[in-house]
Amino acid sequence: MAKKGNRVQVILECTEHKNSGLAGTSRYITSKNKKNTPERIELKKYNPLMKRVTVHKEIK
Repeated sequence: MAKKGNRVQVILECTEHKNSGLAGTSRYITSKNKKNTPERIELKKYNPLMKRVTVHKEIK
């Protein structure tokens, strides 16, 4: 039987690209421990559409 854990998959979306109004989106899928980090996470990830590193925030 599989062990139940606190790890959940989350989707990270680029905030700068979303606010710019350009077509397309940059999204990443990662996992986090919801017990240790109950708040939404922010990571700097590469955005291939803008060709630079931008801030990606967790979306619901």
